[in-house]
Amino acid sequence: MTLKALRTLVGGALLAAMVAAASDNAPAASAPTPQVLATAPVTSSSAADVTGLDGVVQAVRQTAVAAQVSGAVVSLDVKAGDAVKAGQVLLRLDARAAEQTAAAGAAQVQAARAAQDAATKDFERQKQLFDKNYISRAALDRAEAQYKATQAESSAQLAAAGATRTQSGFYVVKAPYDGIVSDVAVVLGDMAMPGRPLLTVYDPRSLRVSVAVPQRVAARLAPGHAVQVELPGSAAGHITPTAVQLLPTVDPATHTLELRLNLPGGLSGAAPGMFARAWLSIADGAGTRLYVPARAVVRRAELNAVYVVGGDGRALLRQVRLGRVQGDTVEVLAGVSAGERVALDPQAVARLY
Repeated sequence: MTLKALRTLVGGALLAAMVAAASDNAPAASAPTPQVLATAPVTSSSAADVTGLDGVVQAVRQTAVAAQVSGAVVSLDVKAGDAVKAGQVLLRLDARAAEQTAAAGAAQVQAARAAQDAATKDFERQKQLFDKNYISRAALDRAEAQYKATQAESSAQLAAAGATRTQSGFYVVKAPYDGIVSDVAVVLGDMAMPGRPLLTVYDPRSLRVSVAVPQRVAARLAPGHAVQVELPGSAAGHITPTAVQLLPTVDPATHTLELRLNLPGGLSGAAPGMFARAWLSIADGAGTRLYVPARAVVRRAELNAVYVVGGDGRALLRQVRLGRVQGDTVEVLAGVSAGERVALDPQAVARLY
């Protein structure tokens, strides 16, 4: 190796050593600091156990109006959704035969009354003749018997005519009380038969919620237990029933008891058949319940989750099972523990990760 090449090799090694030394003495670059997130703790509360059960809205007074006689429907004066007053005509049946029968009965009453008048006058004359000893006692008795027979016949004809008039009134179907027509099961020309429902009327001022309560839950309902009713889709929010009744009989097929919750009168937006949910407080069921702010919950289709922020400041998405909403908080049934912190702005966290 020549002297020039040796010098070049030694110089390159010396330069590399200087660069390495300079690199070792340079200050280290600082690691990025995680962004501080707004969080809230998972709070716990000891309260009575509350369970939600599905129910349905029912009308306390709902009547399937039927005809007492047979006949064709010739007039239909209402439709589904109409409000009716007590005694208002709903529909009429063909009553021509009944009207003719009523007219015949009225004529028979007139004939019986004429016969009664004649028998009355004859009896009066026979009494006058008997007082003057012109006729025997037997003749007077026969006149009195004829008078009483015609009087009884007149009463019978009058009663029969009244029954005929009453029956002719059955061909006009009227509303039993103030209410709303919920269903009309016939059209013009249909044949009405006794007992066949023609219309359905209910009273909107008297509604209740019927709930099927499992036996294990019914056994824990204490007297005076708190009950709230929720009508999804209604602006009424949570409603306090005016009366609570638990029927004593158990359905042998479902092993449930029926709980009836009367709703306040004049409740707007409620109608029979609506879905309802009853929230029941269970006696001797106190325990720890967990709550998080409602705005911390991420809802994506069927997924409910929260961002749990660890001690290192990093947020991890964790699925949770939610319970009842109370104000601006929501109960968490599973997924988090008391004391953990959740991010209050899930959208901001999603942009960071």
